[in-house]
Amino acid sequence: MKKLEVSARMTVRKGQLPGFKRQASECIRQTKEKDTKTLRYDWYLSADQTECEIRESYEGADGLVEHRVHIGEALDRLFGEFADNHAVTVYGEPSQQLLEMARRMPEGSVKWYSFFQGLDS
Repeated sequence: MKKLEVSARMTVRKGQLPGFKRQASECIRQTKEKDTKTLRYDWYLSADQTECEIRESYEGADGLVEHRVHIGEALDRLFGEFADNHAVTVYGEPSQQLLEMARRMPEGSVKWYSFFQGLDS
């Protein structure tokens, strides 16, 4: 199974930073407790704390599917109350199930990149 990497970006709604941080902590807590194929799940805030980027890594496409199933409700609350402008970039080969999940997201919010070449190739 090939590793899958994800970069997710979003903006923090004005006046919602404390709630955003609480909900981000909840997403991280659930990821630690439930996921079995997540290798990295790191949240970063911009200097002015209005933008967030999450750097994620999974054992493969099934790891991202598992992750989304585990923390779906927590993420739905994050985007329902505290964050906007969600965009995702995925690096690696998606499974059919992952492609189906991505089709439910707003058009243009997911970009896919397949591995071409690197130091280990």
